[in-house]
Amino acid sequence: MNTITANQLKTKGVSAIQKNLSENCELVITVRGKEKYIVMDMEHYNYLRECELDAALHQVKTDYQDGNFIMETVEDHIKRILQ
Repeated sequence: MNTITANQLKTKGVSAIQKNLSENCELVITVRGKEKYIVMDMEHYNYLRECELDAALHQVKTDYQDGNFIMETVEDHIKRILQ
């Protein structure tokens, strides 16, 4: 994974990001020598979001199969979460 400094980003702008993202799908921006931010293109971001949603769906299906859920009215749900 490539890294650039905040100062490089400040002086070179988006071109620094574009150059680095052409070589890798993620770019780390460092601030005062510490990794602070990740930049990625939208295609990679959307892929990661899809993976996250797939994992959540898998967890819900597992909870349902294991009986790990509650059936209740809206009113009962609100009472339970406000306790």
